[in-house]
Order: sequence, then C-alpha cells, then structure tokens
Amino acid sequence: MGIKGLTKLLADNAPKAMKEQKFESYFGREIAIDASMSIYQFLIVLGRRGTQMLTNEAGEVTSHLQGIFSRTIRLLEARIKPVYVFDGTPPGLKNQELAKRISKRADATIDLNEALKTGNMDDIEKFSKRTVKATERHYEDCKRLLRLMGVPVIEAPCEAEAQCSALCKAEKVYAVASEDMDTLAFGAPRFVRHLMDSSYRKIPVMEFEVFKVLEELNLTMDQFIDLCILSGCDYCDSIRGIGGITALKLVRQHGSIEGILENINKTRYKVPDDWAYQESRKLFKEPSVLTDDDQLELKWTDPNEEGLISFLVDENAFDKERITKGIEKIKNAKNMSSWGRSESFFKPSVSRLVPAERVSGDGCVAGYAAFFITSSCSSDFPKS
Repeated sequence: MGIKGLTKLLADNAPKAMKEQKFESYFGREIAIDASMSIYQFLIVLGRRGTQMLTNEAGEVTSHLQGIFSRTIRLLEARIKPVYVFDGTPPGLKNQELAKRISKRADATIDLNEALKTGNMDDIEKFSKRTVKATERHYEDCKRLLRLMGVPVIEAPCEAEAQCSALCKAEKVYAVASEDMDTLAFGAPRFVRHLMDSSYRKIPVMEFEVFKVLEELNLTMDQFIDLCILSGCDYCDSIRGIGGITALKLVRQHGSIEGILENINKTRYKVPDDWAYQESRKLFKEPSVLTDDDQLELKWTDPNEEGLISFLVDENAFDKERITKGIEKIKNAKNMSSWGRSESFFKPSVSRLVPAERVSGDGCVAGYAAFFITSSCSSDFPKS
C-alpha cells in the first residue's frame, strides 16, 4: 500500500518537490530498484489476457522473466546502471497488512469464478489481476537471471524500500526506483516512480526529492514520518477521521503524534487500541538494512552467455535468436566508454543552506546525517 494518498498530498502541498523527468535523464546513473514491485507489475501486465499468462512448455509462468530481461536491457542501453533489491523477512508489524492482502486475493478469486461463469470479460480481466501473487520461485528466477546478465542483486534483510533508501543515503546510487511512496518515509534523498513502468512511453518518470518535500511542507523528517503514519501506512492502523490533509494540519500545529494525542477530541477522532505508532516510527527511522561495504559491493559484469542460453532458452523455451540479440545488446551497452567511474556522475554544485527549523536536536538534518545536498538537472549530463 505504501502511504495512503501521499502522492496527491504532495502534488497539492509540495508541487516543487516533484518533477517530471525523461527516461534519458538518468544517463550514467546508478539506480536502486525495488525488485518485488517490478516483478509484480510484470506478472499483472505482460502477456496477460483474462486468466491466460505467458508460460513455458511446462506450463510455468515466464512473464516475470520476460519483463526483467527486456526492461533491464532497456536500462542498460540508456546507460543506466540498475541495482535490484529484493525484500527479506517482513517486519512483524506488517502481518496485519499482509493478512488483508491475502483476504483481498481470496475475495477476488471468488469474484473471478463468478465472472468466468457469466463470461463477463471485463470482470474476468479485472479480478484475474487481483488474484496475482509473486511467489518465492518468481523471485529466485529473477535473481538468477539478473546475476547471469551481470547485474548486481542485493537481498535485503527486511524491506527492499528501506535498503534502497540506505543505498541512496550512502551515495552508492543516485536514486531509488519504486512505486511505493513509503520510500520517502524511509528517507531516500531522491525517489523516482514509473522508471520500470510497462507503459513508460505514455507515463513520464516522476522524481521526488525528500529535501524539497520537507522544505515545501515546512516539516522536519521526524514530523514527515509522523505525517505518513497518520495518513496510513503498512505497519499500523490510522486514526479514524484523520486523512492526509488533516494530518498535515495537525502535525504543523502540534509538532508530533504525541502532541496531537494530547490535544485532539478523542470522541471525534477514534484512536486505535494499542496503537503501534511508536514501533512504526522506529521502523521508518531505524530499519533493518545492510551497511557493510562487503555486502553492498556493486559490480556490473559481462553477461554469462552460456548460462543465459541454458536458463532462458533450454529451461524456459524463450526464442534463442531473441535471447542472443539481447545478450549482444547487453555487451554493447557495457562496452561503451560512458560506463566510466560512477563518481564522475556525482558532480557537486552549489550547496543549499538548510533552514534552522529542520535541524533536529542531535544536529542532523531531516532525520539523517547532514551532508552537502547537491543539485543538478537533466541538461547537466549527456543524452543517449
């Protein structure tokens, strides 16, 4: 789910924090990608017609492999260096949200069966998509494929968005690509949506900068996290009657969830029993992530041609000519002179002064260690 209504809230209250970008704007950039979200999109969209999906001769679904293979090649040809991050064990606080998703898929299965009986194609299409679930097999297939393609894979201990954000904070990547808005709540300095969208030709990439979000909303990072919890996140219930707009007003007025609880009318606003907002806040501020450089070594290597042919053609019945052409595209992309040192793409510019009201008591800016915040625009680097 991410953060309920956050995109619209930012569009209305922090428009300067989000901007449309061309796909080519990320030339030469390392991008951390939320792998699970991308795989789920591919399973829903690619090769689907009603209940029919792309499969190999054994009847095993292959749309996730086609999506990852094709989209990764497109990224590499644009001189974008992807890093795929996979979810680990979800935090216990997410169990309730996961249970809701299971229940929704079960309801969708019932609705789908009814639609199949009546032959209503629109309902069949709608409800079949709602029954889709990415399995451990799908994830392992994609990890294997990416490693054979020479693209780095990171297995997060917990939430992929948190790990992606940690990579971005450490300047190991330029931005995080996901569709979940809670990436911002984890403090990703730069976050992009629709980079992996299957309809990318119609939908522009949307980029968010957390510094500008805080600046536009006039909040600290701690206050922004409280805003996200109040708006509705995956880790706990929200207060009935308080949506994003009201939450923003209350956080500005009272400074924190604790301040809000001391002042709101609890007859009008029903606070959940045993509300785990403090534990949720901690998950956003101190998520379980890998930090050891040895575990986060990002290397883009030559593709394993023999391994790719064996996996995609022999095991999954992909067309050999198509896969061979794809391998050549990967090799050509990686042989281009533009694949230089990543440091050359992080060009410092004029540092921004941070308003005093966004400096917390521990001297940190916006909830994480202060560093020079640089700005650049798409015109600052070459087009492919």
